[in-house]
Amino acid sequence: MPSIVDLLTQVPLDSDVVRIAIAGALGLFLGLEREWSHKPAGIRTFTLISLLGAVFTILDRDVLLLLGGLLVIVQGVLLAVQGLLADDEDVGLSLTTSVSMLVAFGVGALVMDGHILVGVTVAVLSSLLLVLKRELHSFAWGMSREELRSAVEFAILAFVIYPLLPAEQFAYGIEPRTVWLMVVTVAAIGIVNYAVVKTYGGRGIAVTGFFGGLASSTAVVGTMLDHVNQRPEAASYGVAAILLADAAMAVRNLAIALAFTLPSDKPVLYGAVLPLGAVILGSVAIAAYAADWSQQVDIDLESPFSLRNALGFGAIFLLVIVGGALAQQQFGSAGFYVTAVLSGLVSSAGATSSAVLLYMGGTISHQTSVFGILLATASSITVKAALTLSAPNRSFAYRVAAWSGVLLAGSAAAAVLAAV
Repeated sequence: MPSIVDLLTQVPLDSDVVRIAIAGALGLFLGLEREWSHKPAGIRTFTLISLLGAVFTILDRDVLLLLGGLLVIVQGVLLAVQGLLADDEDVGLSLTTSVSMLVAFGVGALVMDGHILVGVTVAVLSSLLLVLKRELHSFAWGMSREELRSAVEFAILAFVIYPLLPAEQFAYGIEPRTVWLMVVTVAAIGIVNYAVVKTYGGRGIAVTGFFGGLASSTAVVGTMLDHVNQRPEAASYGVAAILLADAAMAVRNLAIALAFTLPSDKPVLYGAVLPLGAVILGSVAIAAYAADWSQQVDIDLESPFSLRNALGFGAIFLLVIVGGALAQQQFGSAGFYVTAVLSGLVSSAGATSSAVLLYMGGTISHQTSVFGILLATASSITVKAALTLSAPNRSFAYRVAAWSGVLLAGSAAAAVLAAV
């Protein structure tokens, strides 16, 4: 006997009756939050509006569909005007309800026209916007002018420039859209984790070191140097934070290596999992052993994104790709490895992304790409340890160097095991 799940998966979505039922359910879903908020239009009104959109669509009359949309708009305008005349402090919510009614009508039309997934997506996203009203307002009101400007610039790069770039492949396996997608991905990681650090940075060394390392490893090192200079007894916390920054950097590089090769037709770069996993687990274990986790450290990060920084990263990124390809052609794998080490001193994410792109373009082999990623990661760990040598507290610098050496040795051993 078939189960309920089997019956549901066998429902004929091309049936008009089924589509009308889905449209009504989505309208009810949209009206749920409005009903809970005690607005004039609630569950019944939104359900009827979605059904109206579905019915007018099934009649296949453009005039009726247009008329239905106009009726919903007029009803929404009257609702908003009523809020204005009543001098309602929540007139913004009246406007939101008016627009939501039009969305419900559109969802019903989409579902009945066969765009069921699109209709469900619109309904879910719209409901989230309604439910997360306070959180969204608090987030927007709490943004500084610099943060708002960074968000707008990022949106321009991600949603305006990216579609304008050519999709074809050029020399050395360079695809402008893929290169730019790498830039946008790295910038997005920085922005998200910048927000996390700004929100939770004072709640513990774990958040400060790990999420700060995703946003900016150099910022973590600089903050720990200043903290240790002011409080020499806090050296163990500084060591833990820098090691957690190494772990975050390894997580980011591994995510780039896997995320961009999983959808491709080339073998996934699984060879990087064991060595980078050794860095991640080793860093966390050492940090847990070295630090008192009750210590809290604030980290002051600058805005992680600007148009000039993004363009500069893109230029360096492109030079690394071209330089790595040329070095590979002229000197073989050794030339690419030297490029990976040098670029890892500046940006291990950029070096990792370059290795992935060259591999996907067929310029370098699977093994060469993995080894290049590991060299860039090792270079980043080394340069962070070297930065601590400027600290007056020599014990602090030596401990960072020693534990970094342990990480590199463990990663090298894991790489040998993975190659066997």
